[in-house]
Amino acid sequence: MNPADRFARLPELLAADADLCRRGRWLDADCRVDIGAEPFYLTLRQGALADLARGPRLLRSVAFSVSGTEDAWQRHWRKVPEPGWHDLFSLTKRGAASIQGDLRPLLQNLQYFKDLLALPRRLPEAD
Repeated sequence: MNPADRFARLPELLAADADLCRRGRWLDADCRVDIGAEPFYLTLRQGALADLARGPRLLRSVAFSVSGTEDAWQRHWRKVPEPGWHDLFSLTKRGAASIQGDLRPLLQNLQYFKDLLALPRRLPEAD
């Protein structure tokens, strides 16, 4: 399963994590996550994933975007990631990912987003 296909399973992974949904209950945000060259548009409402749109969308507005290479996401989603691949900011520090846009919603809900973007680690193919 390629990294984009793994990320496409985010709705079921988030729905299965009641604690993460609870922690995000005050969060409403639209953001974009690029897995390699493939964009995903996330609509988060009260901590739940109201919509996940895969592929380019013309003139779609988002608060911020997180972009990473396919290799970076694969390494980030290992069951036990190697040092330097374990955290969203470590990916940016090594140049394998970037964060752009209005960072306020990201930083106000930082642990929620870190945990959200790490959910594909739970898939059996993450080894």
